[in-house]
Amino acid sequence: MNLVPGEELAASASPAIAAVTLTDEQVAARVLAGESGLFEVLMRRYNRRLFRVARAIVRDDAEAEDVMQETYVRAFAALGQFAGRAPWATWLTRIAVNESLARVRRRGRFVGREAVDVMEDEMDSEEVRGVASGGRSIGPEEATSARELSGFLERAVDELPDSYRMVFMLREVEELSTAETAACLDVSEELVKVRLHRARTELRRLLDTRLGAATREVFGFHLSRCDRVVAAVMARVAASLPAD
Repeated sequence: MNLVPGEELAASASPAIAAVTLTDEQVAARVLAGESGLFEVLMRRYNRRLFRVARAIVRDDAEAEDVMQETYVRAFAALGQFAGRAPWATWLTRIAVNESLARVRRRGRFVGREAVDVMEDEMDSEEVRGVASGGRSIGPEEATSARELSGFLERAVDELPDSYRMVFMLREVEELSTAETAACLDVSEELVKVRLHRARTELRRLLDTRLGAATREVFGFHLSRCDRVVAAVMARVAASLPAD
């Protein structure tokens, strides 16, 4: 068969590359049909989301990776049970959330705090070294500052109550909608709104506290600098005095 120009590339492209344009559900269907290698496409699409969700709950990078692996293995094994009542990404995220919660509950953390949060929320239903924005390349110093700022924010987010941190990560970091977040966490949209509001308030308080302490240390004038300036001035003063 003779291929017209351009078809040679398409014919030689790997199935994974060809599947990039397919929806999650289409890829899942092809995996179920026997193209198991295409599961990699789904993994690469959601690796970052699953890591952030798991990390927000277990609060440990290594364990978050373990959660990711377990989530994908379980999702692959249960792929035939995916009924399509919710988007595939939501179904996958729920598996990650449940696996993460199971781990922290086995450690004896989270359950008490979660129960307090649920009661509280139900009672109150109101409620980088890379390219910077604009395409400007940033230098080593700016990249270092960006990493330090990122670490500063991560530590503050880690101090949020568990249920608030999960909502914050999904809504503010992963930019899921209120409805998507509610579906992933299996809670009401109203509860998502309440927890997000409280997460923002608490994060603002944490950052204000830390920035307040840091502000007092800006342009610090330490003893070594004090000694250096005093010595230099006294030397000049001595040099300006008339000789005896």
